[in-house]
Amino acid sequence: ARSPLLWLLALTGGLYSRTPRHCYFPSGPVDLVFIIDGSRSVRPHEFETMRKFMIDIIHELDIGHSVTRVGVVQYSSQVQNVFSLKSFTKREEMVKAINEIIPLAQGTMTGLAIRYAMNVAFSAEEGSRPNVPHVAVIVTDGRPQDRVAEVAAAARESGIEIYAVGVARADMTSLRAMASPPFEDHVFLVESFDLIHQFGLQFQDKLCRVDLCLESDHGCEHICESSPGSYQCLCLPGYTLNPDGKTCAPIDLCAEGKHDCEQVCKSSPGSFTCTCNPGYTLNQDKKTCSMINYCSFGNHSCQHECVSVLSGFFCRCNEDYTLQEDGKTCRPNNLCNTVEHGCEYQCVSTVGSYYCICPEGQLLQEDGKGCGTCRSANIDLVLVIDGSKSVRPQNFELVKQFVNQVVDSLDVSGHGTRIGLVQYSSRVRTEFPLNKYQNAEDIKNAVLKVEYMEKGTMTGLALKHLVENSFSEAEGARAVSRNIPRVGLVFTDGRSQDDITEWAKKAKEVGITMYAVGVGKAVEDELRQIASEPVDKHFFYTSDFTAISQIAENLKLNVCAEESQGEIEVKDPCACDSLVEFQRATMANIEQLNQKHILFKHSCIGGWWQLVETLASERLDHLEFSIIFEAHNRFLDNDKLCFTILAMLSLLLEPSFHILACECS
Repeated sequence: ARSPLLWLLALTGGLYSRTPRHCYFPSGPVDLVFIIDGSRSVRPHEFETMRKFMIDIIHELDIGHSVTRVGVVQYSSQVQNVFSLKSFTKREEMVKAINEIIPLAQGTMTGLAIRYAMNVAFSAEEGSRPNVPHVAVIVTDGRPQDRVAEVAAAARESGIEIYAVGVARADMTSLRAMASPPFEDHVFLVESFDLIHQFGLQFQDKLCRVDLCLESDHGCEHICESSPGSYQCLCLPGYTLNPDGKTCAPIDLCAEGKHDCEQVCKSSPGSFTCTCNPGYTLNQDKKTCSMINYCSFGNHSCQHECVSVLSGFFCRCNEDYTLQEDGKTCRPNNLCNTVEHGCEYQCVSTVGSYYCICPEGQLLQEDGKGCGTCRSANIDLVLVIDGSKSVRPQNFELVKQFVNQVVDSLDVSGHGTRIGLVQYSSRVRTEFPLNKYQNAEDIKNAVLKVEYMEKGTMTGLALKHLVENSFSEAEGARAVSRNIPRVGLVFTDGRSQDDITEWAKKAKEVGITMYAVGVGKAVEDELRQIASEPVDKHFFYTSDFTAISQIAENLKLNVCAEESQGEIEVKDPCACDSLVEFQRATMANIEQLNQKHILFKHSCIGGWWQLVETLASERLDHLEFSIIFEAHNRFLDNDKLCFTILAMLSLLLEPSFHILACECS
């Protein structure tokens, strides 16, 4: 690939060429920085020539934010940033700034200027772009007063391509020490500033090629492709070049036998389609043919499979299905074995349906499939923690404890909560993505191994990383269509060194629920800007790192509200499913007592009441229950009294279990 500045040189040469020529050069964005010698040895009229040289090159560039960016640095005994890569996007603004340059008129510290270009001029803060060629043009008229070889090598190693232009008294050895190889393409020496433009002319014949497709009557029917000093004719896809080298003929693949149609081939330029003879139909592979059968008419209504026979068809079901009486529809023998039920713990099949259940002590989640200790356990959570130097190592360990405290409050699994961790300072680092670990223990071990970054506080950059990367499916976030809540938690101890407005807003716009946790010198306005609505429920602050464990507990109230608030679902006790569940649980408890207590085989009232008295005498101190009931006729018949005794038995067995019994018709 041609060096980025070589096309600049060709352009420069074109400025002074007497014969206009159609030249074509490699396209694409470039970051270009001029490093000009403003030492006292450069006379005023020579400096004006150097000024015109830069302006002439800029006039030939495609200037713009997304194409070519230009910066100018002047140096002598010190370095002056005339304007950076991000300063201007219009050619007129650059020309005005160049015309206003005042020579520094001091020494010649070329090495200092190169180091400035490498560390500052080509930095992201000054507008330099990644994955874009970085080109520096150094113009000097003397020997450097400092060392240039080492710093120039470091600049080249960082990806900067250096061109050294020496004028008059310039030292060729120093020029070669600064420039990128090969030197014949990157080192230029002219006798005076008046001849500076001629360094481009040396390469004009090599780089500025005449486009014969534009300059001559090529006669190509389809496409003319230019090459140095020549051209060739090409054809569009599906055509081939005729012997005359200019006209094109369609390629007939059918005639050439270059097809795999089973029956009939129909040709088009460079392609073909297959068809079938009458009485046959084209298969899905678009190549082979099958005889038409009754099933192909599409009116058989078979739910699974239609089997064609000589005089008609019949329906057949897939494995583990049974054909119904209508002869067309199929019923699964066991839905749990035949569908992707998605149950996290266990699938229970019923006639024509199924449902999911969870192990004891866990609740079925809102999706009807996952299990957890709280209904909101099924989330994608990314924690973004501040690793700036103001946090300090001992406090950073407390931050990691805070993270693990949050992890402990959630049900982590591949189907439940997924957790990712990002640390930021002057840069952003993903410690582990959402799909890295599937259980809390692995996550907590990984958190303890996180190394403290130190340096700055680029919260805005961290928010950008959170939006663009952390919640991508590539890093383990589940598809938006699955409606899994996405939660971001940002932990910081100070004011951000960059703007957070744009990415704090975008995070919430893309559906991320944002929590902001601040400690010490954290700015409340920034925390509120990060937090989702209502802000008071998504923003937390404490002045002391030792108090952040309490924040973790308060945070649990919002993420897992049902569990942390101690609320339980109150159902209508008179509903059929409530009565059935109560009776099932109570009878199961009574059955477990058979080995310890012998029930009297009397009436419900006699035998069960004695059992109640016995159990109450054993567990009276732990008994806590209330039974409220009403009778139809101001008294309880035996059935209702038995129901009441059942309730008392259940309460004796489960002291924290409260029963509300009411009048049921």
